[in-house]
Amino acid sequence: MKRIVKYIIFVLIGLIFIGTFTFLFKNSRPDKIEYQELEAVLGDIHRTTVVTGKVEPRNEVNVKPQINGIIAELYKEAGQQVKEGEVIAKLRVIPDMNSLSSAQSRVRLAEINVKQAKTNYDREKALYDKKLVSDEEYDQVLQAYNQAVEEQAAAQESLEVIRDGVSSRNTTGSSTLVRSTITGLILDIPVKVGNSVIQANTMNDGTTVATVANMADLIFDGNIDETEVGSLVEGMPMVISIGALPDYSSEAALEYISPKAVENNGANQFEIKAALKPGSGHTIRSGYSANAEIVLETASQVLTIPESALEFDGDDTFVYRKNAEGGYDRVQVQTGLSDGVDIEIKSGLNQGDKVRGPRIIKSEENEN
Repeated sequence: MKRIVKYIIFVLIGLIFIGTFTFLFKNSRPDKIEYQELEAVLGDIHRTTVVTGKVEPRNEVNVKPQINGIIAELYKEAGQQVKEGEVIAKLRVIPDMNSLSSAQSRVRLAEINVKQAKTNYDREKALYDKKLVSDEEYDQVLQAYNQAVEEQAAAQESLEVIRDGVSSRNTTGSSTLVRSTITGLILDIPVKVGNSVIQANTMNDGTTVATVANMADLIFDGNIDETEVGSLVEGMPMVISIGALPDYSSEAALEYISPKAVENNGANQFEIKAALKPGSGHTIRSGYSANAEIVLETASQVLTIPESALEFDGDDTFVYRKNAEGGYDRVQVQTGLSDGVDIEIKSGLNQGDKVRGPRIIKSEENEN
């Protein structure tokens, strides 16, 4: 029994040894190295760049109140169309106490002046009827009276505007009504009923009651690096794509290149703009992220090879060209425009030449 156990142990040890030897032998065998074979062909090379940016309306305005007050009513909401002059909100006036006091004082003074002018006029009229004063004197007193009456009306109107936001003589032009200044889509109404709003003045920009834009006239607004802006000219074609709309793309023409750079993350960039064509079946919203592909340079029907076939040695560029014996000769080439995948070959190769490409590593096990 002991002998049988010993034999089993010896057999197991032998199997382990043989297995280990076989594994190490297979892994020590060299891999077979092959190369892709590429061909020099005629083709077009386009050097492009992609500019990131966003979509926004060309004409977007902030509608602000003409007086200080409190939002009493809102007639519109974001997403609705509005016409120029259409009422968006109504205000309840909060008059400035100093202005109100001055207007009231002006009304009282105007009333006093009218009473005095009326007394003078009545006295002069009685004398004029008796032919005791000249026409010229009478006309002067009448004119003074009329001026006093007009001043009283103007003072009363000014008081009504300051106190109520509208005068009784011009109810259609009420400054309590906030009207849209353009025809378009309401993008945002950042206020609510009960919010206080102030008019624009030299000290502040005023409260925005609504933001309105013409969504039929959209532009792409992006920034391009200073290393590429030198290749741009106004009128260059672009293709605009929007991330939120995978099936949307729009051809456009570059219409604006900023003359001044802005610093962005340590790099100088220039703003560019191009008009979009909204197209049917797509709802484009303000602020969508977008990309613009611009062709910076083009080389048509030139000799090209994949850029992966190149070998660089200092300032020189080489490829391995296949010879008649099936081997490869190292030859120097002159390169031109590259699109990041293929590159133009100006000299050193002919159409149809075969060149050695990247390595293909195959093990003997996989080959078998």
